[in-house]
Order: sequence, then C-alpha cells, then structure tokens
Amino acid sequence: MEKYLSQLNEAQLAPTIQKDGPMIVIAGAGSGKTRVLTYRIAYLMSQGVDSFNILALTFTNKAAKEMKERISTIVGNEAKNLWMGTFHSVFAKILRFEGHHLGFPSNFTIYDAQDSQRLLGSIIKEMGLEKDIYKTKQVFSRISSYKNNLITVKAYFKNPELMEADVMARRPKMGEIYKEYVDRCFKAGCMDFDDLLLRTNELLTRFPNVLAQYQDKFRYILVDEYQDTNHSQSLIVRAL
Repeated sequence: MEKYLSQLNEAQLAPTIQKDGPMIVIAGAGSGKTRVLTYRIAYLMSQGVDSFNILALTFTNKAAKEMKERISTIVGNEAKNLWMGTFHSVFAKILRFEGHHLGFPSNFTIYDAQDSQRLLGSIIKEMGLEKDIYKTKQVFSRISSYKNNLITVKAYFKNPELMEADVMARRPKMGEIYKEYVDRCFKAGCMDFDDLLLRTNELLTRFPNVLAQYQDKFRYILVDEYQDTNHSQSLIVRAL
C-alpha cells in the first residue's frame, strides 16, 4: 500500500481507493474530508489517471492551492496540471477558451459586485427611477438570484409570477433594468460573477460539441462541500 494511505483510518480509506463509479461522502467537521479528497486525487494519479482528466471543485481558491501543494508532495510536479479551484475560477477558465461561441472575447473582464452596482446605479439614474425604491444593492441581489436560478432576461419576461412579484415590491421596471444591464455587459465584453455560472450553463446546453469535449476531458469529477452547491452549479456538474 502507498505510504500516505497508511495515515487514513478505515472509513477514510474506503472512498479514497474507490477508483470508478459515483460516490458521496457524508462526514462531519474535522473528520478528514479534505484529506480524503486530496489523497483520492493522488491515488487516482498513482493508478495511471492523467492529471488533465481530473476536475476538482473546491469551496475556496485557498483550499485548492493547499490541496495542490499536498498532492505535489505525493505525486510530484504532475499535480500542476490538475483542473482545481472554485466553481467560478474553473468555469472562468473554460469561458476564456470557449466564450467566443457566445460572442465574448477571450480576455473578457470579470465585474466584481462593486463594478456591477456602479453600472446598475447609472442605468437606474438614466431611466429616471427613484433610487430609494430601486436601491442598487437590492436590484443587484435580485438580478443575482435570477441568474443563479438560470432565469435569463427572455425567461424573466415569460414568467408572469416573477414580474408580478416585482410589481408587488414596487419595482415594475426590474425586467427592463435587467435587460439593459445584460446588454451593456455584453457590449462591453464583461461578465459578472453570476455570469460565470449562467454562461457556462448556456455554453454546455447550446453547444453539445463543447459539452462532449469537456465530458471526455473530465473523467473524474470531485466536488468538495457539495451540499452548498446552488442550482446552477449542480446542473453543470450533472451535465459534465
């Protein structure tokens, strides 16, 4: 047995050395989930799985960096080729390669919350709306929830319940703001944080050949903290 595997207890060892097939590990805090994930990747590589064929989605980029370093000490330099990081960082990387299918340049800008709120503030002002009702933070958070539930502008205008809810919240122009915001981001070659998931979903749904390419590439997909994935993230993982 590989030397590092002797550091695992029986419950940790079982998922670490299961090479193929789906699996879920349910474990409490401090019970060694990250260690299992780290050693499982090292084990897969020691069994001849190419690092390019492994996708590991972690909760923070810091966790990904630490895991990569730990894997490197076991398997060596090959670990640098692992696709490992948060959902947002990994999908941003895919969109840099494939975003042209959706009309985005490979060097698209990623807006943070501040950038998005600044743009929304301008749109609200230009539309002559009351900024006490259309508060930029609230508008931004509403648009964010649309995107995380895969509600595009088109889908929004086909959904009377959503529009009714915005009317009840005294924000009947929500859809128009959303449309203007999306149009401006697209024209400027920008995506916000939520677009990284929304646009990846769009890419994999609209372009089956791109999906097939990444399904073939990612033979092993590992997700840390799966219980905290949102609808959009979970659909991408299932598609892959």
